[in-house]
Amino acid sequence: MRLLTLAMVACLLATTVARGALEEKTWTVGGAERQALVAVPRGIAKARVPLVFVFHGHGGSMRNAARSFALESLWPEALVVYPQGLPTPGILTDKSGERAGWQSAPGDQGDRDLAFVDTMIASLTKEYPVDARRVFATGHSNGGGFTYLLWAQRAEAFAAFAPSSGILGRGERLPTQPRPALHIAGSKDPLVKFAWQEKAIAADRRINQCANEGAPWAPGGGEALIYRSEVNAPVITWIHPGGHGYPGAASKAIVAFFKNHDRVNGPF
Repeated sequence: MRLLTLAMVACLLATTVARGALEEKTWTVGGAERQALVAVPRGIAKARVPLVFVFHGHGGSMRNAARSFALESLWPEALVVYPQGLPTPGILTDKSGERAGWQSAPGDQGDRDLAFVDTMIASLTKEYPVDARRVFATGHSNGGGFTYLLWAQRAEAFAAFAPSSGILGRGERLPTQPRPALHIAGSKDPLVKFAWQEKAIAADRRINQCANEGAPWAPGGGEALIYRSEVNAPVITWIHPGGHGYPGAASKAIVAFFKNHDRVNGPF
């Protein structure tokens, strides 16, 4: 029994070491206090590191996102940031705005969340040796929609985007600059309808000047297809047979995608 207990403790310690400690950081943006959990890689002073933002869904939290995505366990060399949203009126649920989320369009909530991202990038780049060629964003549901909004409004700051269960907007919410994109979707999603997400993927392919036919993308397994791009900004789809929940297996695909799409190899 004692040996079994020691083995369990060792396993827990190994998991903690592999994932790294999450530090809570605070910024003041537009007079509001904003927080994020940050996974700081070991030996960060030795080399420039990628910066990855992960946005939770509406009604979620930075801690939920850290548990679901756990990107730092798959990419321990990256500086991974899980920001916390503020109470926000939802588009599909929570119209009164009692739960935490992200702005859904330019100008919403005084652009507080875009300003939050600007502040985090400036602050973290000053504090850590961030590689400006490798700044990425991903998120689920409302966080996936906000990832698309960052593509539309802050494309120059990012190398690639990986929205999950998110949809594009219209007008000013529509990206204009090609960027590599990985879209994760559940074919039985009852909330963000798969048909809506198919339209978003089609728009991604138009923006990125992609081929009409996809080919298997080995790093993503059997679910993934890659649509090659004339401007080196491919669109990859990772379609699973589930519903709206984030599939933990997608995290490996996100990490593989980000590792292969920095600003050196991109269209900009």
